[in-house]
Amino acid sequence: MAVAGRRTGLFGGSFDPPHLGHLSLAHCALTQLGLDQLLWMPAGRPWQKTGRGLAAPLHRRAMAELMVAGEPRFALDDSELERDGASYTIDTVRARLAAHPDEQLFLVIGQDQFERFHTWRDWRELLGLVTLAVAARAGQEVQGSGEVGEALQAESNKMRKLAMPAMQVSSTQVRELASRNEDIRPLVGDAVAGYIAQHRLYCE
Repeated sequence: MAVAGRRTGLFGGSFDPPHLGHLSLAHCALTQLGLDQLLWMPAGRPWQKTGRGLAAPLHRRAMAELMVAGEPRFALDDSELERDGASYTIDTVRARLAAHPDEQLFLVIGQDQFERFHTWRDWRELLGLVTLAVAARAGQEVQGSGEVGEALQAESNKMRKLAMPAMQVSSTQVRELASRNEDIRPLVGDAVAGYIAQHRLYCE
């Protein structure tokens, strides 16, 4: 049951695989936004990712579960994995608010995602339903441009900047290292690295 005024972060992504950069962002969001909980939400079929096939949903769910273990305010939400068709954030937010109308939602995204926000389905409605929490690249300002910038100026409380430590890690980098059987533990931690090795994920 939702608690009135509960502050919930939504942290979506393909998580293919999740890495310590994701974990760092999630902890920053918890602390800087004063969240009661943060939901990790692996995408089913990310509509903006084309070409390379994703690891199977069961693997991405399992790796995300390993990554969130140990922090009671983290939880896994696999609703997008269970939904047919492409994964649109607006559908997820509508469903969440229908089930938990008293929650205050924070959508945790990276600066790259924010720069493409104007391409998201029903982004104006989405901006009315959530507060954007944008992870800034080191030394760079987070500013909305075009229509998004105008909308944020009209509702200045609709975006928060998350200060992030500099981390050079990406899922692409992890997959490339794993394909060469190199040590990925410094990038994903022991549990996720062990899972990837056990199931021979990302092997060429």
